Amino acid sequence: MNQKILVVGSSNTDMVIKAAKFALPGETILGGEFFMNPGGKGANQAIAASRLGGDVTFVGKVGSDIFGRQALQQLTKENIETRFVIVDHEYPSGVALINVDSKGQNCIVVAPGANGQLQPADIDHVLSEVPQENLVLVQLEIPIDTVTHLIRKTAELGNRLILNPAPAQNLPNELFASIYTITPNETEIELLTGIRVKDIGSAKAAGSKLLDLGVQQVIITLGSQGAYLHTSSISKLIAAPEVTAVDTTAAGDCFNGALAVALAEDMGMESAVHFACRAAAISVTRMGAQQSIPYRKELQQR
Repeated sequence: MNQKILVVGSSNTDMVIKAAKFALPGETILGGEFFMNPGGKGANQAIAASRLGGDVTFVGKVGSDIFGRQALQQLTKENIETRFVIVDHEYPSGVALINVDSKGQNCIVVAPGANGQLQPADIDHVLSEVPQENLVLVQLEIPIDTVTHLIRKTAELGNRLILNPAPAQNLPNELFASIYTITPNETEIELLTGIRVKDIGSAKAAGSKLLDLGVQQVIITLGSQGAYLHTSSISKLIAAPEVTAVDTTAAGDCFNGALAVALAEDMGMESAVHFACRAAAISVTRMGAQQSIPYRKELQQR
């Protein structure tokens, strides 16, 4: 029987402009296409997990505005349990401003809004209401005190927790022993370990530093190269399928949601990372965040 997946995190509305390049400080440039999408790392990962076959409950906070109502409607449409999404009547829903350049790379500025009001007490309420046999997935677009509280409480309950440490920020060293799997990219792993990942040797050194702190599995996402998996028994680069990227906005979120599904289905770690790389590779061939995320049947067709 597959584990249920509890995704705790942010919900944003993404406002996207395509342009030939990123604007320099003080520069105004003419962009091209503009579109607005539901996003946020937490909601993106929840939708990825649901589309790829997971039984998902989302925990987060939205404003009592049109963006919050649309986010709840979208999550429900994606067959995600939303009874633990709190509507905040004081703070607005989160918003992200995204610029995508001609190479498909992006830069993002986030105004967290209600996401920044998700409190440890909200987590305690959820954990008291849901069955304990959950796989938990969390990111860092909610308050760090809430994230650390969730990690510690999850460890006490004996559940497996995946931490996607994005956006990059420092974490207390004593927290790592409570983390089952951590999924940093190159920027995030350097901030956490002080080691710049530029080849397999440095990836292994950075991963080993986190293993020494108590993390059970380290997966360093490396964009088009794939992901480096480092555990007590495995150290290897798992290649991503070759594709032409048009927008990398939700690739990491798609990877993490897919990884959660694979682990909830008790795939081995190598197979789980292969599965996540395949899902993320499909997502970068499409524009946008949530609409770029593939369904399980698309992976099976490939």
